Amino acid sequence: MGTTTKACGHCGGSLSGRADKKFCSDQCRARAGNQRKLEDEGEQLMRQINLTLRKNRHILHRVSPEGKTTLRREVLLQAGFDFRHFTHLYRTKSGSTYHFCYDYGYLLLDEEKVLIVNWQQYMEKR
Repeated sequence: MGTTTKACGHCGGSLSGRADKKFCSDQCRARAGNQRKLEDEGEQLMRQINLTLRKNRHILHRVSPEGKTTLRREVLLQAGFDFRHFTHLYRTKSGSTYHFCYDYGYLLLDEEKVLIVNWQQYMEKR
């Protein structure tokens, strides 16, 4: 009977221990998983969108730390805000639609202005 040694799925080192073991260490297992995520286009897109959402939220927080603020749309654009990405919408009874980036929302107003608000308890999903 020949002896077959299995190789680590990441570094190629020899494996010892359980018969179904695929990696020589937790470090190799984590590195292989991270490499797989970097090569997956869906993961890359998701990572980029999440970064954009976090950046949008950070910008909204920076320009309106206390809550309700009105400013020019241009101010957000110059800060790098991306109006295409938001986490959810809130529609008021009067028909206005607020776009939210997590807990900060904005309402597009006339004359290229934007109203920035903080999420409120009454905005909970109905």
